[in-house]
Amino acid sequence: MPGDHRRIRGPEESQPPSLYALPGQEDDDDEGAAGARDPARLRPVYARAGLLSQAKGSAYLEAGRTKVLCAVSGPRPAEGERAGAAAAGAGGRLVCDFRRAPFSGPRRRRPGGAGAGGGTEERELALAMQEALEPAVRLGRYPRAQLEVSALLLEDGGSALAAALTAASLALADAGVEMYDVVVGCALSRGAGPDAAWLLDPTRREEERAAAGITVALLPVLNQVAGLLGSGEAGEAESWAAAVRLGLEGCQRLYPVLQQCLLRAARRRGEAAGPGPTPAAAAARTPSEADAAAAAAAAAAAGADAVARDPPEDSEA
Repeated sequence: MPGDHRRIRGPEESQPPSLYALPGQEDDDDEGAAGARDPARLRPVYARAGLLSQAKGSAYLEAGRTKVLCAVSGPRPAEGERAGAAAAGAGGRLVCDFRRAPFSGPRRRRPGGAGAGGGTEERELALAMQEALEPAVRLGRYPRAQLEVSALLLEDGGSALAAALTAASLALADAGVEMYDVVVGCALSRGAGPDAAWLLDPTRREEERAAAGITVALLPVLNQVAGLLGSGEAGEAESWAAAVRLGLEGCQRLYPVLQQCLLRAARRRGEAAGPGPTPAAAAARTPSEADAAAAAAAAAAAGADAVARDPPEDSEA
């Protein structure tokens, strides 16, 4: 059978990429045993807003090996059941969607999570995102409309929901949606045993070994908790309270990174729009006092009403 010259034929044999991983580097953020690292450490974070040109707003976030891409569309008129829900309420509606890429984890997932329970887990995470983002968005400004937020988890390196919350908040701000504050998410996990400590920003390996976990969403400027999701057993109530305090501190430490990300995005948008008029050009267009007096005298002599207009202001890029 003749081959198709338009296609590149693959090798006869192939090996999984994990075969070429160096020993001890399956997870670059494990740092050995779970108790050997600083419980309050945060993994390096990279964030960029305005990455997708076809979306109203977008953001990309990396926290260690966790990579999330979020996009925002709308506001658009609500349809069907969502239209009835939006009309019954005082404002608009926020719709969130959370998806895992098939290659996000060590085991390849089927699209939609069919057969593995991934669909149910994704719907629960999408609902948690919606409940945490709604307090930050001024939905009253968008009556009978809906805003759609889509989060795609490209790689699951741990703390996926917290990273998706932060990236979704950046995407909403990049889209120009009116908000009270941005939402910053932080996750924590606690291993088994009575003496186990809470670990801030756990990796995937630490989450698999954990007996309890919690995700905190904070509005840092208002200093209000927007969402709280916990699971597992962690002993007494004081232990959960300590975890929440540690998560809030982590959110406050992440907030300056988000500020710089939004400032850089606004600066890039201003540079793409083009520079404004120079001061010299604005001064050339501004009439002098003598010209203004002559124009006023001519208008008075002609019996016409003079209309005063302010000179054009310089626009800052």
